[in-house]
Amino acid sequence: MSDGNGFERHNADDLAQEFGFATYGASLLDDVRGFVRRFCAFPDDHALTAATLWAAHAHMIEWFHITPRLALLSPEPASGKSRVLEILELLTPESMLTLNASPAAIFRSLENRQITLLFDEIDAIFNKRGKDDTHEDLRALFNAGYKRGATIPRCVGPHHEVTSFPVFCAVALAGLGDLPDTIMSRSIIIRMRRRAPGEKVEEFRTRRNQPRGHDLRDRLASWAEQVGAACGDAWPTLPPGIVDRPAEIWEPLIAVADAAGGHWPATARDACISLCRVADDRTVSLGIRLLSDLRIIFGDADALYTETILRKLTEGGNLDPDAPWADLYGKPLGERRLASMLKKYAIKAEEVRERGGRPLQGYRREHLWDAWVRYLPSLDTAQVEHPEHPEQTNGGAGSSVPDVPAVPEREKRPEQKKPATARVVPHVPHVPHVPAARGSERQCPRCDGEGCAHCRNAGRRPSH
Repeated sequence: MSDGNGFERHNADDLAQEFGFATYGASLLDDVRGFVRRFCAFPDDHALTAATLWAAHAHMIEWFHITPRLALLSPEPASGKSRVLEILELLTPESMLTLNASPAAIFRSLENRQITLLFDEIDAIFNKRGKDDTHEDLRALFNAGYKRGATIPRCVGPHHEVTSFPVFCAVALAGLGDLPDTIMSRSIIIRMRRRAPGEKVEEFRTRRNQPRGHDLRDRLASWAEQVGAACGDAWPTLPPGIVDRPAEIWEPLIAVADAAGGHWPATARDACISLCRVADDRTVSLGIRLLSDLRIIFGDADALYTETILRKLTEGGNLDPDAPWADLYGKPLGERRLASMLKKYAIKAEEVRERGGRPLQGYRREHLWDAWVRYLPSLDTAQVEHPEHPEQTNGGAGSSVPDVPAVPEREKRPEQKKPATARVVPHVPHVPHVPAARGSERQCPRCDGEGCAHCRNAGRRPSH
């Protein structure tokens, strides 16, 4: 039957019978993605895929154990974030689009029904200075509420009775900059940006486009009734390297894609790899970047002088062009700061020889090895071999982190050549930002911890 806006409204069960249930899910998700694409300019198709799957998963929330947050973030306003939330409002069940809802209002809403929370301009809340109870309550709600059964206790009523409010719900957040790390780690991150002159989208008007959006919402709801329980019970196979928290938050979306069939299982996994890489680029610390670059610098060497390491770091060479070591906090990386950064990973300088040279202070590969294995898993999974314990590989039954010898055997070192089929070209994440501010307040403001006459060569802020 016609809805009066130029398209036919259909019952999802009738469509499933007409096209065959095996292909209906893929066709439905294609329709949803096409609708979203009409009005939203995403950075790539992977982001569009994630938004589509997230909208579908919101209809199956009662069967899922985990619901990922969808974080729509941009460096500048007018990047299309709010428009995505407006479209999701049409597609998701019991949607609640808000800019400044209080935690109490959200708690009470969730107590009464299962809502889909769409929170715009979230940066206005988390960028506030000082302690803010509203800020902390919302952070707790977003953090805890991604897992089924989560509750937050609050005192209510004149007698201050303790009430545990359920907070499990699907949440999409839009804002400028980044969110707190605890929320980001639970989120599928989409980096929105302003449309280029050649990127065109249709003009959106709620009264004109709402009927089509609600038709798709109703079809998603009907399809969810058919496949939701199976999706909730599924243990989908995730792409290689997707483990821990990323695996946890992507499982529901991959399960939805598998239920839809067609091209969606492969499309969803491609999106998972791409968007997890976006998250990795954000979360990598300066220390992890240093370990990655040291791995490149060492090459085949068993030991390098400190002066050699600093020269190679600051000159760049084989490192990425954005390597920060030549201009770190306004000056090149120095010996004291290098030692301070590596000390966190239990790596200390000692007297070494470079290929028969004279003994000088430097670092040995064997002392860096343990940190490389622990903090650069993408580099070691195909290179650290334990043939005597094949069941201990990552992701297998009863898997665990293999023991790493203090002094690795020669055949286990990464510089040894391996067949082409055994090599993996790793993704080494970039450090997105090196703060312009000075380091610890305990360091001397003149030398930044390098040591000078002002601080009596100790590298610390003078007591006066």
